[in-house]
Amino acid sequence: MGSNISHYLNKFKACLKIDQTIRDGVAEELYAHLEDKSRELEENGLSKEEASEIAVQSLGSPELIAQQIYETHAQGSWKEALFSALPHFLVALLFTSYYWQNVVYVSIILALTVGIAIYGWHRGKPIWLFPWLGYYLMPVVVTGILLLSLPQGWGWIAALIYIPLALFVFIHIVRQTARRDWLYASLMLAPMLVTFSWFSSLGTGSELLANDWMASLQTNALWIVISFIALAAATIAFIRLKPRRHKIMSLLIPPLVILFSVTMASRGNIDYWGWLILLFALSAFAIPVWMQARAYQ
Repeated sequence: MGSNISHYLNKFKACLKIDQTIRDGVAEELYAHLEDKSRELEENGLSKEEASEIAVQSLGSPELIAQQIYETHAQGSWKEALFSALPHFLVALLFTSYYWQNVVYVSIILALTVGIAIYGWHRGKPIWLFPWLGYYLMPVVVTGILLLSLPQGWGWIAALIYIPLALFVFIHIVRQTARRDWLYASLMLAPMLVTFSWFSSLGTGSELLANDWMASLQTNALWIVISFIALAAATIAFIRLKPRRHKIMSLLIPPLVILFSVTMASRGNIDYWGWLILLFALSAFAIPVWMQARAYQ
């Protein structure tokens, strides 16, 4: 493979944010086209280097080609969209039916989520995986929050043992996801956005343990359901939309809905640390979208 063609294809693959299997297949077709064009030019008397250079120039910008192909392949089917949104609907159903307090039902859904996330991770990371992956990481995040709320003197357990390990796992998965597409990182972080947001409304530290937080969650069940339904709707829109800018816009809707829901449910009665956690959660979700929006411009 000529250096010009190799450089062109590497840049093309870096710009094309779609499933790896599809991307590799498209790159092979593109390579075959460039090789045929280059060979044709060599037969007309050009050197191999000149022929490959003209071949890639005739094809156009790799960024533009990647964008066109992205919009061709970016739209998932309704089956993929609904399966991607399914974990959000399941959690909403748990709160609607009050089964979220039943250990058996929660354990079944958790086991199902872990199984599907592991299966998808080892099957090429299809687009439907990322919402499930967010729920796969959910116990890691929730456990960290509860450990931070331990009585004084026990917090070192979280600080020295659990949190570093949890951060390693979390950062590794986020990095692997972001390498494919920053937007998928936001899609994955969405469930944790809701978790952090609602925990922030319940209080922090000893206040969280002192409060009957299960009763508080039950009281706010309607607003929690609205939050997860918003995530489900945004996920479906993300999968079904073609233009990348529209996908970006769809992911900016859930933070606004969740911020409104938490504020309404708590009537604005959130302490300083609660607001800090809430804003951190919103930022963790929105920053990847913002970074991708800048790269898109």
